[in-house]
Amino acid sequence: MESLFDSDREQELFGDIKASLTNCLSEANLHLTVPGLKSKIRGKVRDIYDAGEYLVLVTTDRQSAFDRILASIPFKGQVLNETSLWWFDKTRHITSNAVVSSPDKNVTIAKKCSVFPIEFVGMVKSEKLLANIITPTTKADDHDVPITPDEVEHFLFNYCPFAFC
Repeated sequence: MESLFDSDREQELFGDIKASLTNCLSEANLHLTVPGLKSKIRGKVRDIYDAGEYLVLVTTDRQSAFDRILASIPFKGQVLNETSLWWFDKTRHITSNAVVSSPDKNVTIAKKCSVFPIEFVGMVKSEKLLANIITPTTKADDHDVPITPDEVEHFLFNYCPFAFC
């Protein structure tokens, strides 16, 4: 830790950080160079391309909060994509998933599946929970929309085939 505060090391570190700032992947344009991609959907963090029976998901370095893109953070997309792949690998013995391959650190190729359009959010970092809390939301065109537990139950029992892929 002491070497971090050495002025030569500090200058080297700041130089590396400054050089990395130009390495942000703010947007992918694969549809311009890869034949066979039918369309592009630009999400808050991912650019998604239709490749027939598969989707090509490019996880960018875009940082979003409250349904707004705030900035780009170098290597954020890579970390997010590789973390997702790690969890998909660690849980594949529990349930199947859509992952086919990952030809790049920011890219996942996945089978097209039925979407389970509910996500659960609501914790504050390091917050101690007195009990489990669930704050379900679903995706609208450009933002997340809160939904009630009854709406989740209705979706699960009326639309969810329990075999997503």
